[in-house]
Amino acid sequence: MNALTSILLTDLYQLTMLQGYLEKGMHDRAVFEFSIRNLPDRRGFFVAAGLESVLNFLEHLHLTGEERDYLIDSGRFSRRLIDYLEGFTFTGDVDALPEGTICFPGEPIIRISAPLPEAQLIESRLINLIHFQTLIASKAARCTLAAGNRAHLIDFGLRRAHGAEAGIFAARSSYIAGFAGTATVMAEPLYGIPIFGTMAHSFIEAQESETEAFITFAETNPGNVTLLIDTYDTCTGAKKVVEAAALLSRKGIGVDTVRLDSGDLAGLSRQVRTILDRGGLGDVRIFVSGNMDEYSIKDFLDRGAPIDGFGVGTKLDTSDDAPYFDCAYKLMEYAGIPRLKKSEGKATLPGAKQVFREFDGNTMVRDVLTLASDVRAGSPLVKTCMEKGCRTEEKMKTEDVRSYTLNQLETLPPHMMALATTPPYPVVISENLMALRTRVEKNLPG
Repeated sequence: MNALTSILLTDLYQLTMLQGYLEKGMHDRAVFEFSIRNLPDRRGFFVAAGLESVLNFLEHLHLTGEERDYLIDSGRFSRRLIDYLEGFTFTGDVDALPEGTICFPGEPIIRISAPLPEAQLIESRLINLIHFQTLIASKAARCTLAAGNRAHLIDFGLRRAHGAEAGIFAARSSYIAGFAGTATVMAEPLYGIPIFGTMAHSFIEAQESETEAFITFAETNPGNVTLLIDTYDTCTGAKKVVEAAALLSRKGIGVDTVRLDSGDLAGLSRQVRTILDRGGLGDVRIFVSGNMDEYSIKDFLDRGAPIDGFGVGTKLDTSDDAPYFDCAYKLMEYAGIPRLKKSEGKATLPGAKQVFREFDGNTMVRDVLTLASDVRAGSPLVKTCMEKGCRTEEKMKTEDVRSYTLNQLETLPPHMMALATTPPYPVVISENLMALRTRVEKNLPG
């Protein structure tokens, strides 16, 4: 079994509910929506991501023979359920925010309209795919805003990501949110994302001297000469880079960048800049890493530290300050009847929904959450991307998603570009949607 694509990558209750639906013949059309309930502290917006992964998942979802044998051998499931899954293909519709869209609590990031068993079965994996990638894209976008045009950012987080898939998705999510690239090699053949790399301290420690290590690395990697200079003493390391660069230049090899990974990075970057400039290496860039996030990036650059780039790892790939979003995939309509839940703190609004965004010039000023059937002023954000199990448009290239995301960030109100969360962005619920909620509540079973 391929754990990442298996129909069994789900929660048990999806299969037990499915069994109940099938026994009762509940195959009418259902509408589910995925949204995030609220913003974490110090966050002002989300960046929707993960749609491409969901569409790919739905296109290829099926039961393998090995999975069928497991279901039979488990003794938990009826013959009706196993037969249903054996012939399963997704036949529903998908409407969603395009990847990279700025969004807010309560807004539908993705909507599934399909026969009830289909729409229910895909819930767990859909949440898994959309939640994580939206989490990382939202964090990465904040880093992009903090850096502005002052420095480039590289994803360094694979080794501390929560698993292989998380590392790959973090590379893509950070890239579409404005990062220049990633250290994760697999991201290049999978998504065409530029990859970057330096060296570890072990490479320096294994050589007879720092200078020898620098020369060896440059000679064996002449197109990627980034030298780590803080293994022993950062300023001494910078001086040895100057020495090594003079020797390497005779062989036609130039030093591109030096990396700092520890200590007082702001102060050291200034000292290193002075050493490099005095040594005739004014074009050599300074790159820093080590527990970077949007706050440290902004602080270093606002203080005028001569840093040209940042490696952002653990705090990005784990979304350190907000490691999860309170999100849900809930039934909005079944058999043509709007549905809702009234659970305290987790109530939903009924019906399929649309978001209309209003602008003042190029700046977004207000969202209106309303019924999908409504027509009103503003730009509708939720787009159709799959009908009857087939894509309605060609797969977007990663570069196009990135361009779209960066354009979205340019429409944020100025205070949100500066990472301020007040005043909060207004999301208004339309009168039509509120009226529908009132009507549905009156008819709830009691």
